[in-house]
Amino acid sequence: MTDRTIRGKTAIVGLGETRYYKRGAAPDPEFKMTLEAIKLAADDAGIDVRDIDGFASFSNDRNDPPHLAAALGSKHVGFSNMFWGGGGGGGSGAVANAAAAVAAGYCDIAVAYRGLAQGQFGRFGQGSTARTIPGAAAFTAPYGLMSPAQTFAMRVRRFMHDHGVKQEALRAIALASYHHAQYNPGAVMHGRPLSTEDYDNSRWIVEPFHLFDCCQENDGAAAVIVTSAERAKDLRHRPAYILAAAQGTDYRQAATVHNAPDYATSNFKTLAPRLYAMAGVGPEEVEVLQSYENFTGGVLMSIVEHGFCRPDEVNEFFDLKTFRFDGGKLPLNTSGGNLAECYMHGLELITEAVRQVRGTAPCQVKPEVNVSMVTSGPMVQPVSSLILGREAK
Repeated sequence: MTDRTIRGKTAIVGLGETRYYKRGAAPDPEFKMTLEAIKLAADDAGIDVRDIDGFASFSNDRNDPPHLAAALGSKHVGFSNMFWGGGGGGGSGAVANAAAAVAAGYCDIAVAYRGLAQGQFGRFGQGSTARTIPGAAAFTAPYGLMSPAQTFAMRVRRFMHDHGVKQEALRAIALASYHHAQYNPGAVMHGRPLSTEDYDNSRWIVEPFHLFDCCQENDGAAAVIVTSAERAKDLRHRPAYILAAAQGTDYRQAATVHNAPDYATSNFKTLAPRLYAMAGVGPEEVEVLQSYENFTGGVLMSIVEHGFCRPDEVNEFFDLKTFRFDGGKLPLNTSGGNLAECYMHGLELITEAVRQVRGTAPCQVKPEVNVSMVTSGPMVQPVSSLILGREAK
């Protein structure tokens, strides 16, 4: 483990989430929901929202800090940051940037947030209807490769072919997310359980993805408050200490152009070793995992690349029993995840990881979780991951 890290220097101390809505169903605009989530996070931490002096987001979030700070009545802004790149690859990275700012003294209390109103600004799940396509999409869209599902299915199919992975492995991920959502009243899919038969009989979106392999499209907002480990001790809830946070990507990764030399990857191969070295833990010590599911195939490759199993072990390892919160070897997406709780670009995975450390999750895996982990945005570039701990050291 290198000495030049943020390990144990900061903690997540406040959580805020609006109600999560199906796409287009939110009664409020995106900016208002973002303000609500930040205010709820400050209240949860027991701090004055006006004391927030650092802002960090990702996925080209439209809710910029100067306007947020003005609306919140911030006394001043010492840090303002965006993790560049589309998709959910920046979820853990935004928290990392907030933590780095606090550790470096740029700000005292930072918020990492994401607001999303697809009903207001348009859907992520469809291909473009523009008459002209610039950039990377010009190499794919004219040939019918247009939607996110089509784009990511290519990489997943190659991984499955290379390693003999069966469809049942993807099904186990979907079943786990829906199973856990039935215990979470805030999940959009609460009250809508998924059976093996439902999954198998659902329509194909693009092979190997059935309907239930694909994330939802939602409106809402979420936020987490980050501050120093010293200050965290005096706040309302048990801190979730940031043991490690890493971002990056592998050589020449570009999912949209499909010309990466290592094609069947979720882009965590160079990140995961740095993450574990910083945290001073290994995958065998992770007690609960929140893994970003834009599609189930990304979870599959992320789990492999973070060292939880080898590619040739996938068919045996990927089973609902493995992923259940109540006794599973690797409890997975215990609030329902992007598939069944909400698609808030994965920030809701971070709030759930914190709840597990606090001991307040609807699907609490054990009374005292010591190591809780998040992986953000497989197959985009860059990606990021986060490890939280019950203790700072």
